[in-house]
Amino acid sequence: MTADHDPQLLGAYVLGALDEREARAVEDHVASCPGCAAELAELRAVEEAMGDVPPEALLDGPPEGGDLLLRRALRQVRSERGDRLRRRRVGLGLVAAAVAAVVLGGGFAVGRSTAPDVGAVQQTTTVPAPPAGTKVGSATDPDTGARMTVQVRPAAGWVRVNASVAGVERDEKCRLFVVAKDGRRAEAGSWLVSAAGEKDGTNLDGSALIAPEDVAAIEVRNFDDERIVVVPV
Repeated sequence: MTADHDPQLLGAYVLGALDEREARAVEDHVASCPGCAAELAELRAVEEAMGDVPPEALLDGPPEGGDLLLRRALRQVRSERGDRLRRRRVGLGLVAAAVAAVVLGGGFAVGRSTAPDVGAVQQTTTVPAPPAGTKVGSATDPDTGARMTVQVRPAAGWVRVNASVAGVERDEKCRLFVVAKDGRRAEAGSWLVSAAGEKDGTNLDGSALIAPEDVAAIEVRNFDDERIVVVPV
């Protein structure tokens, strides 16, 4: 990334640690930067992997005598998660530490239960990449001011959608649609904007029965069928 691109902001954006002004700046930049859009999609995949870590692992850490690197990673996650709301620029360090905890934690358990005791075993970690054919995009509606960043992941004849929506007023009832190239719309989810959602935005996962190759856009509308924001993909 060039000096004009800040990778720490992408990591902080995925974790929801930016204020509204910074989040809008990231979304506007990603909308016109394919490189950062691709990196954002990868970071979202990493963030999903974080969700697989059981809460008790983050609270209690690995067993005594466990892998030293795993214990260090979990200690960093516990520390940084505790104060990330007070730190706006957590950057990529927390994401990397959490992924290390996921991968090494699984590797430690498997090694203990299935591998013979032949001394130290070298651990190999990989960052999961988004599935082939994944589409990402971001846009701000000029009329409503609403902003959305989306990731569309292909499945067998249908798609999974992750959408981060900000700039929508409290108590607005919203619907998330996947729009096909022929104009068809399939609803992928709905929600009511809370006070927190009005302030920090809403992140929503959904799915729709539209073939991946037919997806043209992701759209948010209210229950009066008024468009709030649309992202072409």
